[in-house]
Amino acid sequence: MARVVEVDDAADPRLADFRDLSRADRRPDRPGGRGLVLAEGTVVVRRLLASPYPPRALLGVARRVEDLGPDLAAVDVPAYVTDAGTMADVVGFHLNRGVLASADRAPAPDLAPLLAGARRVAVLEGVNDHENLGSLFRNAAALGVDAVLVGPGCADPLYRRSVRVSMGHVLRVPFATCGLAEAVTALRAAGFVVAALTPGGDPGALTGLAEQERVALLLGAEGPGLSAEALERADVRVRIPMTGDVDSLNVATAAAVAFHATGHAVGVAP
Repeated sequence: MARVVEVDDAADPRLADFRDLSRADRRPDRPGGRGLVLAEGTVVVRRLLASPYPPRALLGVARRVEDLGPDLAAVDVPAYVTDAGTMADVVGFHLNRGVLASADRAPAPDLAPLLAGARRVAVLEGVNDHENLGSLFRNAAALGVDAVLVGPGCADPLYRRSVRVSMGHVLRVPFATCGLAEAVTALRAAGFVVAALTPGGDPGALTGLAEQERVALLLGAEGPGLSAEALERADVRVRIPMTGDVDSLNVATAAAVAFHATGHAVGVAP
């Protein structure tokens, strides 16, 4: 079980996994840096401890670490307990949720086995906002999406803010990072219909996708949307029907609508 260790010195080198989270050039969850996964709050920490990501350590106030007692029974990591002030000195700001956990990244799955058992997949291009990305993964988990392919120009799904906004669900939805051409080639080989969500698409086509056995939904960034290459590679272009003069939705919201609209094909009631 986890080893509870009391600390009272913010400079303690054992707390390095959690240091300077407000410094973009030093934070430990940068892909180009140490590349750690950081979970914030008891709910998200629980999901990290139950995920494939190997935990390294926890840092929190006594009450939050105690709340996690049953979850820590099966892991052999240090749980550093300190007061809120010392914790703020370590991370660089006051942490309302009172507990953090660090983990190493899990190996990225290969495309072929990732798609082998999937029936519905999200493919992202240029989704560079961490909060949108986290919300999208939460929607994917809730609405039965089997995998996410993270394409060019996307933010890091394992950045702390993405993990937090996803409520830890980015840690349970399998994903792989790949190029657009590679993704579409693999999807077609696996028998997927590739559908691009775009304001210029067919508003009647989304319902028809629910009858398809395997569907991949292409989603682009807010503003520019999908690239011309992505649109050209799609089998069909679809649009969410909307009223008034609204022509688009937040990308995470659009994804949720599309996931739900195609849900009954994969056992999710529409």
